[in-house]
Amino acid sequence: MALTELLAQARETVSEIDPSEAARLRADGAIMLDVREPTETAQGVIPEGILLPRGLIETSVSSAIPDLTASIVVTCASGVRSLLAAATMQNLGYTNVSSLAGGFAQWKAAGHPWEAPSDSSGRLDRYAKHLLLPEVGTLGQERLLASKILIVGAGGLGSPAALYLAAAGVGTIGLADMDTVDVTNLQRQIIHDSLRVGWQKVDSARHTIAALNPDVTVVTHELRVDASNAAALIGDYDVVVDGGDNFDVRYALSDASAETGVPVVYGSVFRFEGQVTVFDPSRGYTYRGFMPEPPPAAVAPNCSTAGVLGVLPGIVGTIQAAEALKLVLGIGQSLVGRMLIIDALEMDVTELALPVSGKSSVMDS
Repeated sequence: MALTELLAQARETVSEIDPSEAARLRADGAIMLDVREPTETAQGVIPEGILLPRGLIETSVSSAIPDLTASIVVTCASGVRSLLAAATMQNLGYTNVSSLAGGFAQWKAAGHPWEAPSDSSGRLDRYAKHLLLPEVGTLGQERLLASKILIVGAGGLGSPAALYLAAAGVGTIGLADMDTVDVTNLQRQIIHDSLRVGWQKVDSARHTIAALNPDVTVVTHELRVDASNAAALIGDYDVVVDGGDNFDVRYALSDASAETGVPVVYGSVFRFEGQVTVFDPSRGYTYRGFMPEPPPAAVAPNCSTAGVLGVLPGIVGTIQAAEALKLVLGIGQSLVGRMLIIDALEMDVTELALPVSGKSSVMDS
């Protein structure tokens, strides 16, 4: 069917409104849905709008806007794609959808609020796949770029977590570790390499992150995290990723988390098994509540004495990174109150419900 026919059909059911009416609806709480491509947003965006390219309407709009009765104003560059997208949404069951006549160009010309994405160095291309996700989009990516995540331990768990958080565009990544790179680390600590044996781990990790994503600022903390410094350290961050390898670090982070309110994404590995959860003190979950006292060393050896399958920290650390990103973005269902137990040997994943003061087994990386 020709475009003119499609537009004629769309105009039979979709209301086209001018920028003044769109601004009124926005002030009343209407959702502004922008169906341009991410590369077009350099012209500007309507604040707090949702970016979802027209080609993804059928597959993704229900996730971006689950309420079929929500008031929605669809926008594009000139008002053509928005009209077609609004008609598609009506076919999907949305009952209160209109199209902005003249698109973003008319909105901007009429003097209504807009903002320019802070992209001056190819960010639209770098994060294009994020921008296509309605749960992330332009605003979510800006939130990531403004966020600060601390990774305690630049080892087996910290390596994959740091790499994926840096790739995702987390603006500031803190790295806390006082060890140096050893050849025995390289079987699993993928942020380091053979040429950096003997380097401080935080410097080696910073070197890798700088090559991966120049948007990221790396703050190194060459220290051992303990009860004397944990609260001051994590208070500067939005989220902590716990890649520590001993109980003293975990308890220090737990107490600091309870004091500052900063959530901790916990991970641990042992031989072929791993654990992941999120301890959020604002919801009543802390590591100390989960494990009030450390188990005897004889029943909880670490990987330096018991070994670990090299790929397992990659699995666990990547899940930790995903949980940290979700916390920053405020999306999805986090692992707060739930623990994943991963058996890589059998490739089995068990989910454990954690009561506020739950107790269970624990493993250390």
